[in-house]
This record gives sequence, structure tokens and C-alpha cells, in this order.
Amino acid sequence: MQQLVCLFALFISTSVLFGQNIVSIPLDSETPSAEVQMEDISGAMLSLTDIRQENGLLVIFSCNTCPYVLGWEDRYMPVAEWCAAHKIGFVLINSNEAQRGAQDAIDKMREHAADKGYACYYVVDKNHEVADAFGATRTPEVFLFNSNNQLVYKGAIDDNMEEPEKVEKPYLKMALEHMIEGKAIDPADTKSVGCTIKRLKK
Repeated sequence: MQQLVCLFALFISTSVLFGQNIVSIPLDSETPSAEVQMEDISGAMLSLTDIRQENGLLVIFSCNTCPYVLGWEDRYMPVAEWCAAHKIGFVLINSNEAQRGAQDAIDKMREHAADKGYACYYVVDKNHEVADAFGATRTPEVFLFNSNNQLVYKGAIDDNMEEPEKVEKPYLKMALEHMIEGKAIDPADTKSVGCTIKRLKK
């Protein structure tokens, strides 16, 4: 059943992406739109440059209601804590501008963050400007930059949304550890599976 759901989501996502001509940034890219100011749920205005730390930056495109986010978000805070301990900036970005007046309004983001115990930045990407610059297409979708501001990993968190205890390939965890240890990251590019980012119609 999970494989059928994932295949269906991938088909829908791919169809929408072709229509919007969105292309993900390649590995080794520098952080795009790094100076764009975004409102955090705390009320602060922050850019990705403000959030990054000396050992890098981890960006996860997320939202409030996507079932894939709800399935994976229990892994957010352990990752955020690991990043804090290793001086890596961590941020969740909500780019669902087409739902900004409903489920993904900033008040709803605050409620969701409180309900799920988020202890991290959770920012509004107005008019999905940053998502467009990244070529981000789904929630959740991960982009990891190293201390030299180079993209070293992008894609999925791991290979099992529904049963974390049965994860066989903890892609993000391995990428973070290998990055800090100076080892090669393999795989460095995996397929993110999730809901499409809800962009405004052009």
C-alpha cells in the first residue's frame, strides 16, 4: 500500500512540475536566495544567511497538513538537536503560498509548531520565492549545505515514513554525519516523496 501511495504521489508531483518547469539546484550549488527575509513564527525576520552556522545549514521545506510531513516530522526535532550540537543551522520553510489564507497561515503554523513541540525556526516563504530559487517541489524535501556553503545532500529524510523503527536507509542522518566527519556522502541525491508545494497559479 505504501508503495502505491508513493508512486501515485510521485506521478502527481511530476505532472505538476512539468507544467511549472521547476528544476532543482544541482549538488555543489551555493545557497540560493540566501538574503531573502522570511517571517519566523516568533515574529522575527530572518534570512538563510542569518540561520546558517559555521558548519553548515539544513533546510527542510515543510508545511502543516501534508500527510508525508505528518509521517516524518517526528524526526525533525532529533535532527534539529543534532544540528545545534554540531553548529549547523536548521530551518523549516513553509512555501505553500496558495494555502496561506487557510491551513498554512502563519497563525496555523504557530499552532502546529506548538502542538508538535517544534524548537526551531519555522518560516514563511512569501510567494514561494525561496522554494522557486531552490527548485523545491515537495514537502518534506531536504537541502543540506556544508561549511563552504555548498549543497552536499538533497532529497529524502529516510526510506520509511510510516515505521521509523524499520528505517534501513537513514539518508539525512548519514549525510549529516559524513559531512561533519569529512567523508563522502553516498547517496548525495535521493528522491523526496511528499505533497507538492502549493504554488500560486501564474
